[in-house]
Amino acid sequence: MNEMPTKLKDRADRKTAKRDAKKRQIAESAILALKELGYANTGLRDIAAHSDLSLGMLHYYFEDRAELIIYCVEIYKQEFVRKFVDALETAHGRDQVIDAFTEALVASIVDDNMTHRLWYDIRTQAMFDEAFRPVVANIEEALIGILRTAFDKAGHGAPSNIDIHYALLDGAFRYIMQAQIGAPARTRDELTALFQKLLSQIL
Repeated sequence: MNEMPTKLKDRADRKTAKRDAKKRQIAESAILALKELGYANTGLRDIAAHSDLSLGMLHYYFEDRAELIIYCVEIYKQEFVRKFVDALETAHGRDQVIDAFTEALVASIVDDNMTHRLWYDIRTQAMFDEAFRPVVANIEEALIGILRTAFDKAGHGAPSNIDIHYALLDGAFRYIMQAQIGAPARTRDELTALFQKLLSQIL
């Protein structure tokens, strides 16, 4: 008796999964355009061109540019957070935490420098456009959670003002990341030494 509703649900689930896969494919292409041009200089036509889609097809999956960009930032930062969670998972004690955290920060700057520009661009836009504020707040809460985990793994628990510690680390990370865009950029060894010293002070 339940066979037909089950079939309908399975069909709906497949359709949703297919739609989600297409949205992610579009977002991954959009991120390439956004990394190159930045938020202010990237319109839906630019994104459509990078995605090999018509503007109408893009609107079919996303209501407007803000919805697409929010989706892009969520995907990017989910991956960013996952890398740090994985890096800290097997670290125990302050020295191991500093080493693991440092390695993840350095790899992120070296490998994802251009994508970080997009994150800081969107975070700045959130001060002017309230559409971006919820996703920025959620991401920053996840980033604070990473630092809280680092404190816990280091063996002395997170301080009550962990948001200030996060702000200090984030400010240093942004400054160092931005400096990599110009010349001469720091080497991986120089970045490693820099973040180890910084994390030794924070943790």
